[in-house]
Amino acid sequence: MYAIVRAGGRQEKVSVGDVLLIDKVTGQPGDAVELTPLLLVDGATVTSDADKLSKVSVKAEVVKPAKGPKITIIKYKNKTGYKKRQGHRQPLTQVKITEINA
Repeated sequence: MYAIVRAGGRQEKVSVGDVLLIDKVTGQPGDAVELTPLLLVDGATVTSDADKLSKVSVKAEVVKPAKGPKITIIKYKNKTGYKKRQGHRQPLTQVKITEINA
């Protein structure tokens, strides 16, 4: 059994025991987080109806905070002496899927 869930601005395919990185959520390691299911696949049965999905819950546990890869932003204008360098690392949260209740 697996589910497609909305995690931040993306959709992720998850099953029980998966560890994934999602956009930052509030909570300490060990806290429970509930993710919104968009699709549920159980063998040959595919559930995508909103009424049936409202009864489905996908629960995850916060493992630890994390950071995304370093992104370097460079701005440069020719012949004017203007250059600017900036970096960014997106804050993320590592979660482990604990259960999918259908």
